[in-house]
Amino acid sequence: MIERIPIHSHYSISRIIKGGWHLAGGHGVVDEAQAIEDMRAFVEAGITTFDCADIYTGVEVLIGKFLKKYKKAFISADLPPVQIHTKYVPDIDALATLSPDDTTAIIDRSLQRLGVESLDLVQFAWWDYNIHGYVEAALQLTKLKDAGKIRNIGVTNFDSQHLMELLDAGVPIAMNQVQYSILDRRVENDLTPIAKKFNIPFLCYGSVAGGFLSDRYLNSPDPPEPLENRSLTKYRLIIEEFGGYSLFQEVLELLRSIANPYQVDIAEVAMRYILQKPMVAGIIVGARNTHHLKKLSRLGNFKLNENDLNKIQNLISRSIGPLGPFYALERDKNGKHGSIMKYNLNTENE
Repeated sequence: MIERIPIHSHYSISRIIKGGWHLAGGHGVVDEAQAIEDMRAFVEAGITTFDCADIYTGVEVLIGKFLKKYKKAFISADLPPVQIHTKYVPDIDALATLSPDDTTAIIDRSLQRLGVESLDLVQFAWWDYNIHGYVEAALQLTKLKDAGKIRNIGVTNFDSQHLMELLDAGVPIAMNQVQYSILDRRVENDLTPIAKKFNIPFLCYGSVAGGFLSDRYLNSPDPPEPLENRSLTKYRLIIEEFGGYSLFQEVLELLRSIANPYQVDIAEVAMRYILQKPMVAGIIVGARNTHHLKKLSRLGNFKLNENDLNKIQNLISRSIGPLGPFYALERDKNGKHGSIMKYNLNTENE
């Protein structure tokens, strides 16, 4: 059984969320027909919540085709209702001149691509805080929510200071999508207290560090560049911030020892660890196909005990990072993390 969690009285999600980034290119060729059938298999397994974005090339359209093909199945209850979480990520080059009409146009485009009358969740991102306008853009999303085009408003990759600016302005933030894993715990510095105070649960990506937190890399040499996909490139940098590949191997060895009595894999322990963290509603898993469904279904069958958690904490206390406010490393366009980011995908994805 896949665990579910209520976000509020009229909205619940599966705690395992099917990610869409892996369907946007950069991770191999996507077979559209097979991807749509895989979506049905995930829903049948209880993973009813999907994550996508306006900047994920072709993914909103692909999910829209899935919804259209199986519309009758949802109505007849052959399939349970699904929840589609998308994002609003205006291009960095557009921030300085962004207008309310620009925001409305992108939301309308997502509605059209998905073929729905209202977006279940729109997660708002802003590339550069030095360019003002993020409060105004979020308030425009609030107006669109009042108009019925959006059911819930969230944020993604906001640090605590700027998240509080939105809250102080009256933006009704329901969820916060963050990068959170054994290797990256920056959210615990100051975002978790805000989450508790304002009841804003986390939706977490990167819980298996793009696949690095898995049996595949246990006792494996440091992979040479270029790495095989964008996820690995991104999270190899996080491993370096954490303390390097040698310390990372110690983490894998510990997780393997914890996994053995539960008869699960390293990745499942890594995901379970995040699911048990305070204010975590769900984790976004970048499963491109159904091969991982059996393993994902096992996540509801075990919980890490206090001894497991203490062992993990003792080891990761030796880490040296990542340091700083949440997502600050990725915002530095001249740094190694920022240099691999793509800041103008909305225009490219029209």
